[in-house]
Amino acid sequence: MVNKYFKYFSFFYKNIGNRMFVSIILNFFVGILDGFGLVMFLPLLQYAEDTDMASSTEMGDLNFLLEGFELVGFEINIYSVLGVLLVFFLLKGLVKYIETYYRSIVQNEFITDIRLKAVSHLSNFNYKTFSRTDQGWIINTLSGEIVKVAAASNSYFLMLQSVIMIIVYSFLAFLANPQFSGLVIVGGILSNFVFNYFNKKTLIASRNITREGNAFQGYLTQKVSFFKYLKATGTMGIFSEKIRERLLNINSNNIKIGHYFAVLNSLREPLVMLVVVMVILFSVGFLDLSMGLIVLSLLFFYRALTFLMSFQTFYNSFLTSGGALENLHLYFDTLEMGKDVSDGGLVFSEFQSGITVNSVSFSYGEKNVLKDINITIPKNTSIAFVGESGSGKTTLTNLICGLMPYEMGTIKIDGIELSNFDIVSYQKRIGYITQEPVIFSDTFFNNVTMWAEKNSENLSKFWTAVQKSNIASYIKESDLREDTDLGDNGVMLSGGQKQRVSIARELFKSVDILIMDEATSALDSETEKVIQENIESLKGEYTLIVIAHRLSTIKNLDQVALFSGGRLLGVNNFESLMEESPKFSGMVQLQSF
Repeated sequence: MVNKYFKYFSFFYKNIGNRMFVSIILNFFVGILDGFGLVMFLPLLQYAEDTDMASSTEMGDLNFLLEGFELVGFEINIYSVLGVLLVFFLLKGLVKYIETYYRSIVQNEFITDIRLKAVSHLSNFNYKTFSRTDQGWIINTLSGEIVKVAAASNSYFLMLQSVIMIIVYSFLAFLANPQFSGLVIVGGILSNFVFNYFNKKTLIASRNITREGNAFQGYLTQKVSFFKYLKATGTMGIFSEKIRERLLNINSNNIKIGHYFAVLNSLREPLVMLVVVMVILFSVGFLDLSMGLIVLSLLFFYRALTFLMSFQTFYNSFLTSGGALENLHLYFDTLEMGKDVSDGGLVFSEFQSGITVNSVSFSYGEKNVLKDINITIPKNTSIAFVGESGSGKTTLTNLICGLMPYEMGTIKIDGIELSNFDIVSYQKRIGYITQEPVIFSDTFFNNVTMWAEKNSENLSKFWTAVQKSNIASYIKESDLREDTDLGDNGVMLSGGQKQRVSIARELFKSVDILIMDEATSALDSETEKVIQENIESLKGEYTLIVIAHRLSTIKNLDQVALFSGGRLLGVNNFESLMEESPKFSGMVQLQSF
């Protein structure tokens, strides 16, 4: 039972800490003050029967309250009892305000911390594991699931509050009348079985919603990414039907949860009254208990049973988001196990001499992707990695970038093992331009500078970078120049313009190594020629690594490295490699340039 109701306690305590106990203590005082206030109704009932007296003997073990007042010389009469009653409830209201406000602060801080932690874990997630992880699951967890966790945290706090109130009121009722209290506790436990059945059903439905939500986010992401293809091929309807199925499944499970919640909400008060009526009948008929003590115990236990039913309602609400909480557990565990591990503490300041790859091998599971690679790339030289898809050229580039740890061999930067460097300081000296340009929904200036402060120094660097990437004239002709908004994902720009903005961003960063991964493969011939001229203008100024299928774009680079089946077949300049390698010569002839 303890494991059932408190298995998430460690998760909340880990993220909230001792603030949870502060909230619990405040709730305890709310219950005590409310209970003491209720005790004062018994003397009022006695005055109703006999206006001249109020006896502490009719209050069971709670008689210490009136005896305490008498001990300090406090006169007991109807006016003093009313005054004390009012003071207790005023104090209860004050403590209740403090508890509610404090709980609101703690919950908001908890959700903020969880969101920051989730984003931080993603930032530290290693690329190899990320590339094999369902991105729909990641997006769903970071968006919809965290919202559900916020609701779960609120329900959990209210559950704890209910537990404290149940304990306080049950204890006070036991002090007033042990026999009556025992009977009500038995009745409450029996009623608990009714709620357990629906709670199990709710948790199953919640898990189904989380699973279907992950699938929905994945399909939705793909529909947006592949919109053009789906539209052009008339397959939008087929894909939309897959999304519709997921939504209908989510809706079905939400309706189930709504049904279970409605049943529990409607049963709560009738069950309370059923237990109370049966216990009163048994107490009066068989135990011959004082009606005054029964009424006092009844006040306590009505409160306790109300909070017991509230606990079940909040627990059911908590289970509604239980699948999301389990999903968040899995998210943190997965990203923790797959986080970047770098033991190096050496800060990389500037590229000095070159990159040396010695006997490097790498595999994805049992599939060998790179086999015994040896290559040297001197500083400020240019090299192209060419080969068929899956030949290993992109994987080697990822290893050089520090995106994935190599399994055998060494990669040295300026003669120092890559793993000895603080990887982030090293990666800040790398520029990376991909086949699909990364364009943020923002201005030219913010896209190039990554939201750097707009001062004279950064403006000068901005214009130097865009000049080198051959996009400066277009920016100057735009209405707001560098402050022109590029629209959603750069919708206002052509493919070539997007690539030039991407190049400008990397040049603004003052990088040493510039990597171009299929940067011209999606461009028309005229734009490709402009980008090729960009590449050649950067020769000698940066260390260039170009991954290319279009061999015409790398003809004038210093070296060409030919890959096939995870092996390096040869490295030389373009003309010499054509003479040495029939495979490379055949690739050139197929492209007819």
